[in-house]
Amino acid sequence: QVQLVESGGGLVQPGGSLRLSCAASVIILSTYAVDWYRQAPGKQRELVAAISRSGLTNYADSVKGRFTISRDNAKNTVYLQMNSLKPEDTAVYYCHSQYKDPGTGVVLYHYWGQGTQVTVSS
Repeated sequence: QVQLVESGGGLVQPGGSLRLSCAASVIILSTYAVDWYRQAPGKQRELVAAISRSGLTNYADSVKGRFTISRDNAKNTVYLQMNSLKPEDTAVYYCHSQYKDPGTGVVLYHYWGQGTQVTVSS
């Protein structure tokens, strides 16, 4: 059974840092595009950061310059380094992976993690 397991969330003061991890079992995460989403109470889930199979990255405007998404293929894990955290970053953060057909780009498989809570508060 494919599993994405997030970890690293917690309570941090404004201006602090956290590193989230997304570890995969069964699938080889380097063959998947991986995204981090977040959902705050009463709000829609939003895309925070994405990394393609080739390592290209993309970020929401609200986190550019503060968050960094990266891969460690040896550990089958994707990370989200979050610096200069703000109260508005408070949310449940979800890891999402998707495998696309190399020829057509159609998403063939996708998986979600269970989420990890990040709370930024003094």
